[in-house]
Amino acid sequence: MSADLAEGESRLLYPPPGLPPGGGGGSGSAGPADEDLRVVAARPAQDRGVRSTMTDRTNTRRVPLSVLDLALVADGATGVQAIQRAVSLAIDLDALGYRRVWYAEHHLAPGVASASPAVLAAAVAARTSRIRVGSGAVLLSTTSPLIAAEQFGTIAALHPGRVDLGLGRAFAPPPSSSDKPADGARPAQPAQPPRPPAPAVPRLVDGLYVPPAPPNGLNDPALRERILAQQEVIGAHRKPAGFREEVGLVLALQQGTYRDRTGAAYASPPVEGAAFDLWLLASSGGESATVAGELGLPLAANFHVSPATVLDTVAAYRAAFRPGVLAEPYVVVSADVLVAQTLERARVLAEPFADWVLSIRRGERGAIAYPSPSAATAWTDRPDAERALVADRVDTRIVGDPATVVERLETLVRVTGADELLVTTATHDPAETRRSFELLAQAWGTDGAAADRDATNSPRTTAGVA
Repeated sequence: MSADLAEGESRLLYPPPGLPPGGGGGSGSAGPADEDLRVVAARPAQDRGVRSTMTDRTNTRRVPLSVLDLALVADGATGVQAIQRAVSLAIDLDALGYRRVWYAEHHLAPGVASASPAVLAAAVAARTSRIRVGSGAVLLSTTSPLIAAEQFGTIAALHPGRVDLGLGRAFAPPPSSSDKPADGARPAQPAQPPRPPAPAVPRLVDGLYVPPAPPNGLNDPALRERILAQQEVIGAHRKPAGFREEVGLVLALQQGTYRDRTGAAYASPPVEGAAFDLWLLASSGGESATVAGELGLPLAANFHVSPATVLDTVAAYRAAFRPGVLAEPYVVVSADVLVAQTLERARVLAEPFADWVLSIRRGERGAIAYPSPSAATAWTDRPDAERALVADRVDTRIVGDPATVVERLETLVRVTGADELLVTTATHDPAETRRSFELLAQAWGTDGAAADRDATNSPRTTAGVA
């Protein structure tokens, strides 16, 4: 929000900093679509004029809230402390009425301690009574679908009906011109046809700010080399048969219908009939989203890391959907959220976020330990190149007092059609993280959602499918 804009004109925390006049467009005659999006986003809701269609805000659903926890390591803390705090936080989330808590899989990241989602999920399930636990996501480049299913099937045997197995495809850096297969090695399989790039200009879609994709993205040479080096250390050398086939393997094992390539029948006792829900996670409208739709699985769409592509992701999933495990589509949309009692306090707590995201995208050592607000670099002091690299995530982070955050989450639900929100929160102080989730639960009304959670804990399945 510009300094000269009276706070009473809007409860939105920002319009995104650095947006060019005309929303990033070039020259031409001015019109409603060419207005500076900073001005449009800062207006009261009824005056934001760039939307050609407008849905009824009074009908916005209060969908269930869930949590994605990375077990962040704060600067000055240890990984041991971060893991212990993650378990403690989950106990609080259970009491606050959140539907589920998922744990990410990150390796060799100094600022992220969530490396083993199955172990964390099992520990949390044993210490809570209602909240679902799961992975967001297990990466099929580092483990086989069989092992992942057996791990989560084992947890589900001990905590039936409370377990989610989320699967994801890890990023595979594109080969460079110097990459050649070793003698006797099988050449790499041709890549899938490239998808259309995300729009290069910011958009305001029915009140939801959709940024352009960041420059360089995952093709940045430094990031590519770091990922290749990490893959060597963590043993990410699997040659998957194909994402659809690997997801189908989990379903077949769970349903007791698995046959290997020779036609022989096999069973995995922890998986067959296991009471876990299978999810796919996607950051684009590519294979993960379409496979989830074609197999009738629930989808988690990644807005908090890839906001430029979230609408494409959801659209591709719904277009591909066929009744399968689910009778109808079910979409969870993730969001990076930080709530404080006042707007001013929220801004202070949010200051280190850009430093943290920059450490991920510059391709150095991965996510740094999360900085304190006093150590953060002010946004206005950053070079333009740094701001451009992280602006999509900074600009779409939902930060503010409870009323501000609720309004923006309602917009996210309305525009994406989300059936559920998956919230992640990053602060340096674990007490502030816990307070953010508490304020959000109170403002959103998770206590009311928890009352009927026993009846709606999982997406609705088709008849005869567990």
